[in-house]
Amino acid sequence: MRRGLRHPGVVGTHQEHASELASDLRAAVAGDVDFSVTARALATMDASNYRRVPAGTVAPRDAADVAAALEVCRAHGTTPVVARGAGTSIGGQATGTGVVLDLTRHMDGIVSIDPSERTAVVQPGVVLDRLRAAARPYGLTFGPDPSTHSRCTLGGMIGNNACGAHSVAWGTTADNVRSLEVVTYRGERLTPGRDGRGAPAGLLDLVDRRLALLRTGYPPGLPRRISGYALDALLPERGVDVARSFVGSEGTLGVVTEATVALVPLPAEPVLVVLGYADETAAADAAAGLLPYGPLTVEGMAADLVRGASGLPKGAAWLFCEVDGAPAAADLVRAADALDAVVVREAAGQRALWRIREDAAGTATRMPGGGDAWPGWEDCAVPPARLGAYLREFRALLADFGLRGVPYGHFGDGCVHVRIDFDLWTGKGVRDFRRFSEAVADLVVAHGGSLSGEHGDGQARAELLPRMYGEELVGLFGAVKDVWDPDGGLNPGMLVRPGRLDEGLRFEGLPVVGVGRAAARCVGVAKCRVEGPSEGPGVMCPSYRATGEEKHSTRGRARLLHEMALGEVITDGWRSEEVREALDLCLSCKGCRSDCPVGVDMAAYKAEFLDRHYARRPFARPRSHWTMGRLPGWLAHFGRGLNAVMGLPFAARLAGVTPERTMPRVAERSFAYWFAQRASIRPPALTLWPDTFTNHLAPEVGEAAVRVLEDAGLGVELPPGRVCCGLTYVSTGQLGAARKVMRGTLDVMGEGPGAEGAGELEETGGAGGAGGAEGAGGPVRPVVVLEPSCAATLRTDLPELLPDDPRAARLAASVRTFAEALEELAPGWTPPRLDRPVTGQTHCHQHAVLGDAADRRLRERAGLTGELAGGCCGLAGNFGFEPGHYEVSVACAEDQLLPALRTAGEAAVLADGFSCRTQIGDLTKTRARHLAELLAEGLEEDRVS
Repeated sequence: MRRGLRHPGVVGTHQEHASELASDLRAAVAGDVDFSVTARALATMDASNYRRVPAGTVAPRDAADVAAALEVCRAHGTTPVVARGAGTSIGGQATGTGVVLDLTRHMDGIVSIDPSERTAVVQPGVVLDRLRAAARPYGLTFGPDPSTHSRCTLGGMIGNNACGAHSVAWGTTADNVRSLEVVTYRGERLTPGRDGRGAPAGLLDLVDRRLALLRTGYPPGLPRRISGYALDALLPERGVDVARSFVGSEGTLGVVTEATVALVPLPAEPVLVVLGYADETAAADAAAGLLPYGPLTVEGMAADLVRGASGLPKGAAWLFCEVDGAPAAADLVRAADALDAVVVREAAGQRALWRIREDAAGTATRMPGGGDAWPGWEDCAVPPARLGAYLREFRALLADFGLRGVPYGHFGDGCVHVRIDFDLWTGKGVRDFRRFSEAVADLVVAHGGSLSGEHGDGQARAELLPRMYGEELVGLFGAVKDVWDPDGGLNPGMLVRPGRLDEGLRFEGLPVVGVGRAAARCVGVAKCRVEGPSEGPGVMCPSYRATGEEKHSTRGRARLLHEMALGEVITDGWRSEEVREALDLCLSCKGCRSDCPVGVDMAAYKAEFLDRHYARRPFARPRSHWTMGRLPGWLAHFGRGLNAVMGLPFAARLAGVTPERTMPRVAERSFAYWFAQRASIRPPALTLWPDTFTNHLAPEVGEAAVRVLEDAGLGVELPPGRVCCGLTYVSTGQLGAARKVMRGTLDVMGEGPGAEGAGELEETGGAGGAGGAEGAGGPVRPVVVLEPSCAATLRTDLPELLPDDPRAARLAASVRTFAEALEELAPGWTPPRLDRPVTGQTHCHQHAVLGDAADRRLRERAGLTGELAGGCCGLAGNFGFEPGHYEVSVACAEDQLLPALRTAGEAAVLADGFSCRTQIGDLTKTRARHLAELLAEGLEEDRVS
C-alpha cells in the first residue's frame, strides 16, 4: 500500500533538501530510490558532450509508481524529472538536475504481441532487440533499428523518434507508434492516439488557431525531420495524430509508461548488396537514385571510417543496401552504376559487414592517426537528392575551421552522422565549437534540411531551432510545452527554452591528462550494456551481463572515474570507495579494449586506480593481492612446498581465497626443470616463454608445445634466467612491483644490469640455454608465449608501463602465440590430422589483444571442427578466487562457456588459458586442454600407428 507524503508543500531543490526528497520518494513508490553518490555519478552523462548532476534516481515498478514519483517531485518545489532509458542520447536529453527515472530496471516488459494485428504492447524500458526476438517467431519485427539496437529502449526511441538503417522502408519510430500511455507531470493519465484522442486540455484549440503556420512552417521533402515538435501531425488532413506529435518530444511533455507499436514483416530472403564508389560524394549522389528499386536500407560510409575492413568491394566509399531476394539484388546492382559490387546472401557474412556500420558511432570518435572526435553536430539531414552537394560544402566548412570529421550514415534518407575533433577542453576550442555549430546550422537550413535527423535536439541543437523554423513556430513549441507541462517540470532546458549549446560541457574542469582524460574517451554508446551473449566472439562486458547493473558496465565505471577526476560528486579522489566497489567486479578481461568502439581499456584504468587507492596503505589491501597478486614470487621461492602450506586448516581463508574454490596444486617438477634435463635436437629458432602458470602449475602444456614445435623443425630455447611478464602484479594494481619485475625480465632477455648470473638454473626458476639475447638490441628470436594472458601483458602492459625503455617495445614486438609461431616460422609443416570436433573458449585476452586468426587456421589444418565460445570464463586469474566474487564468476561462465560445454557431446574441450581450464575443471569436472596438447597427442598417435 502506498503511503502519502510526509512533508507536502513546496521545498527547495538544492542538495540540502535531497534527503527529504529521497525520504518522501521512498514512502511513495514501490520501486527503487537511490540518491547515493554512485547513483548520481552514473546518471550525470548520456552519450553527448553534456553533463548535469541529478539529485538522485528512481526506478519505478509501474505507471502508478511513475505518477507517485511525479507527485512527490511536484510537491518538492517542482523538482525536475527526466525519463531515461539506456542513456545513449546524443543531445544531452537523458541527463537532468533533479530526479532521473530509470525505466530499464523494472518497466522493461513485453506486455503482448498480436501477430494478426501486427502490433505489440511494450513497456518503455524494454530493449529493442528483446522485442525483435519476441516478434521473430511470427515473421515480424519492429522496423526502426538504430545501431544501438542491442541496448536502446523503446521508451528512448519514442523520446527521440529514433530511426535506424531500415527507415527508407519502414520509417521512423513515429511512423510505427499506434498509441501511448502517458503520465504528465501533474499526474494526469492520457492515452494519445489518432483523431485527437489523448490530447491534454487546450492542445487542439491551440493547434486550430495556428493551422496556417503548421502547414507552411515545416520543410517539405524531408524524411528525417526529427528536430522540434512534430505539430504538423495534429493537422486535420494528417488525422490529428496526438501520439505521432508526442513522439520525439524528448521527455518534455510526459512520461511514457506503455506503448502500442506496429510490427512489420521480416524480409523473406534478406540480401546485402554493398556498392563501391570513387568517393563519398559519388556515393551520396547515387543514393537517392536507388530508392525507386525498393531497398530496405541505403547506408553510406567512406574509407576514412572503414579503415581496412575486409569483404568490401573496390572503391573509396560504399553504400550498404539490403533488399529482399536475389532478383531485387540483381536489379539494384544493374541500376547502381557503381565501381564494384558485392552481393552477400549468407547471414554470417551479412552480420560481419553490418558490424562495421553499427560500430561506426564509436569508431568515428577515434580519428585516423590518433586524436578524439566528439558529437556535437551528429545527425543532421537534408533532402536525399541534395545530400551530395551538402556533403561537399560540409567538408569544405570543416576545412575552413581546421576540423576533421568522418561522415557516414543513412544516405537513402539524407541523414549524415559525424563526430568532429572539436577541442572542448579550452576556452578557444569551445568558442570555435559554437561558431562552427552556428555555421553548419545555416548550411543545413540552406539545403532545406533538419538540424537533427535521428537523435533529437536536446541541448546540442535546440538553441539553433529558430534558424530552421523561425521564431514564430519555435514560440508555438513553447506554447505546446506549456499546455502539456504547465509547471515546466519535465526535462527543462531541453528542446524548448534550451540552455546554450556551449554550456554544461562534460569536459569543463576535467584534468586534460591522466585517468580523467582517459575516462572521458567513453562517449556513452553503451555497447558494454548488451544483454546476454553478444553476436560473434565478443567479450565485453561480462560483469554487466552477470549483474545487469550500470555501475558494473564499462561505461558505468568510466563515468565514475570521470566524476572522481572532476571531484564534485565523488569528492575523495583515489580513495573513493564508490569507484573501488564498481571496479571490484571488473574481471580485467580486456574485452573493452577491443569490443568497445572507442577502445576504453578498463583493465588498465582499474590497475592504476588500485595502485593509487592503496598507495602508502599496504595493509588496507585485500590479502589476495599479497598472495595471488605475488604468486610468481611465491612459486619461484617455494615451488611445490606451497602444496603442504595450502593443505593446512584455514589456509585458504588466510590466503584470501573464497571457500568455494580449491587452489591448484603445484606440479612435482617445473616445466623449466624438465626442459633442462633433455638434450636439444637442433639450434634454437625461437625462445619459449616459461610463464608462471605453465612452468609451475601446468608443465604438461609446455612439454607438449616443445614436442610440436620440434616436430615442425623449430629448435627451442628458454630464457637464460627467471622471467615474469608481471601480469598478477598488474591485475592487482601493484604497478611499482610490476615495473620492477618487468625490468628484471628485460635484464634477463637482453643485456642489462641484472644479467649477471642469468644462466643459473633452479627447478623453480628459469633454464639455462644457448642465450636468448644478443647485446643491448634485445631478443633476436620470436618469443613464443603459451599463456594468452601473459602474451597480452607482454604485448600491451609491458610497453605501456615502461614507455621509456626501448627494450620493452622490442620484447613486445617479438611476442608470438603458439599458432602464430608455427604459421610464421614453419609454414610448410603439416600438423597431425585429428579430425574431431572441438568446443571450449577463446581466451578473453587473446580475443582482445592477440587475435585468434592463426589459431583458427591451425585448427582447420588439423581437422578440428567447431567454433569456440566467446565471452569470459569468469575465473580471470585471481578474480574468481577472491571472496565475494564466486557467484559473478559462475554467472560469467554461464553466459557462453558452460552452455557450449553442455552441448559439446564428444567434442574435445579447448582452452589455452590456465584460468579457463581451471574454471572448466571446477564447474564441470571436464579436463580442458591447450591446443598444443591436442596436437602433441596427435603426433604420438601418428608415431604409434
